[in-house]
Amino acid sequence: MPELSKAISTDFLPHSSAAGHDASAAAKQPAPIAIEVVNLSKRVADASGELTILHSINFTVQRGETLAIVGASGSGKSTLLGLLAGLDTPSEGQVVLDGSDIYALDEDGRAGLRKDKLGFVFQSFQLLPHLTALENVMLPLELRGAADAEEKAIAMLGRVNLSSRLGHYPKYLSGGEQQRVALARAFVTEPPLLFADEPTGSLDAATGEAVIQLMFELNRERGSTLVLVTHDLTIAARCGRTITISAGRMS
Repeated sequence: MPELSKAISTDFLPHSSAAGHDASAAAKQPAPIAIEVVNLSKRVADASGELTILHSINFTVQRGETLAIVGASGSGKSTLLGLLAGLDTPSEGQVVLDGSDIYALDEDGRAGLRKDKLGFVFQSFQLLPHLTALENVMLPLELRGAADAEEKAIAMLGRVNLSSRLGHYPKYLSGGEQQRVALARAFVTEPPLLFADEPTGSLDAATGEAVIQLMFELNRERGSTLVLVTHDLTIAARCGRTITISAGRMS
């Protein structure tokens, strides 16, 4: 606050070189950890006995970072994202989201954490067909008990250029419009964490480019930590960091 700064006499401050050193040291401090993954593994039973989908995955994501998880189809990257979101349970390992060990929580606890901290964008949109675009975007706000759910949802749909589609049901929207509704729903609660699973996989190239551009714009505006699963290396290159999953292993 400028007024407060002027009101404090510099006589009480350390000499300039020490103050500059302290500021420089503070600037070099790493951002807090938003996501920590420790020895995460996933195995499932199959006809041959047991199939290992993920082998001891370890990584961290700093708050505000953008991370792409890439790999071929069947590599385990979408399974990994589901585990990060608490939508599945691991065979071993930990996932810590914003300081909470999610698998130390019961299902209700994980659902509460997702409601409070996480936005998710799916390849197949996952809009509720019996709700309008406006109602789909209002839903996460209403689950939080927000009194201004409608106002915020209308504003968010305007931000994704769908003000003229508020009353439309998903079946009357194009694929690109449905994904923009899904983006609005994911961002409307301003979650600190945003996960996206192949968000352009169901769209043509031009529409997918427009949607991905919008997603990155919204993420920059809100400063969310973004984890994006994609097979498209061009999209991955827009993220600050990339990890590759191959046959269930990080490489």
